[in-house]
Amino acid sequence: MSETTITTELVGHVFRIGLAREKKRNAFTTGMLRELAQAYTRFEDEKDAWVAVLFAHGDHFTGGLDLAEVGPHVASGANLFGDDAVVVDPLDLVGPRRTKPVVCAVSGICFTIGIELMLACDIALCAENTRFAQMEVRRGIMPFGGATLRFPQVAGFPRAMKWLLTGDEFGAEEARSMGLVTDVVANGTHVQAANALAERIASRAPLAVRATLANARLAREHGRDRALSALMDTARPLFATDDAKEGVMSFLERREAAFKGS
Repeated sequence: MSETTITTELVGHVFRIGLAREKKRNAFTTGMLRELAQAYTRFEDEKDAWVAVLFAHGDHFTGGLDLAEVGPHVASGANLFGDDAVVVDPLDLVGPRRTKPVVCAVSGICFTIGIELMLACDIALCAENTRFAQMEVRRGIMPFGGATLRFPQVAGFPRAMKWLLTGDEFGAEEARSMGLVTDVVANGTHVQAANALAERIASRAPLAVRATLANARLAREHGRDRALSALMDTARPLFATDDAKEGVMSFLERREAAFKGS
């Protein structure tokens, strides 16, 4: 039997996705990449899953790709996440896109695809001991999971190029100062902090959360004018939802809202 390299768990409305190849520092094989895509697809398809947390079992988020196994696969032209066209790409580059938010929690080593997975999430935080490196140029290849697209966008071109073109390591505070993570937390508390944040997001109206995410993503990827033209068409349908009515009632009754996603 093949090893299980990805765990999933639905707790309330939070869908937890764990990297579980800890004996190999969660280095990604092709099988692990496929399992991760399948987990993201389950998250997108599960009606009761409103927010996801991506984390790792063990001390390290990931040492990157297992190049001896993944390299020939990529060089052959094969799809990184398998041939199933309906799975959700965790790197958010091809195929159907997820519509729900993902919070990422990293610690220890977070190399190459680890940074790219983090950049593909909507919010990321890390432990104080996290070591980052986009080190592909030190291995004779280039980043191909989104770092060349997103790292300069988040950190600014010259600052991102410093790390993309040298492949050098940087730490948690540098990651925060560049905007790759929102928070640096005490070692061992990163998953707890991410779960708490995801639970807060899950307590909000899920249709409103997804609409907000969609318009913000549109502005980031296609510019202000495109997002502005879609703004009201995205916002108006929310006013007719049961959740919007619940939001008003909870305000009038001075209580927390109990949203149902309808």
